[in-house]
Amino acid sequence: MNYSKESQDLDFAYKVKRALNESAEQLPAPTLDRLAQARKLAMARKKKEAPVAVRVFKGAFAGNNGFSFNGPDSWLGKLGLALPALVLVVGMFGIYEYEQQQNINELADIDATMLVDELPPAAYVDTGFTAYLNSKDNKDKPED
Repeated sequence: MNYSKESQDLDFAYKVKRALNESAEQLPAPTLDRLAQARKLAMARKKKEAPVAVRVFKGAFAGNNGFSFNGPDSWLGKLGLALPALVLVVGMFGIYEYEQQQNINELADIDATMLVDELPPAAYVDTGFTAYLNSKDNKDKPED
């Protein structure tokens, strides 16, 4: 098999770990105690992790260009959050009302057309009358 350098290093590390664990079981108790103390001392001398300073721009990814009204806790901030929602609700209500008015106008046009016509409204739903009109139209046409 052809292992890469990283895989060979990882395999070697596992073999060393296994050998150390097997040989650690054979160490006398005073040696294990001294190793434990040395580990505690090394951990105590370990450098503390330094906090990493990260600069965060509040609202930079939300489309805010840096101008703010002291966040959403101020009354202007709350208005800035509520106003778009209010405009959306009013706009949706306006669209609904416009569509309802268009539907009413279409139905009124159909009703006016039926009332002005010479035929009674029942004639429009009678299938026999529709067949009669179709056959009458065919008789009235002059043949060539």
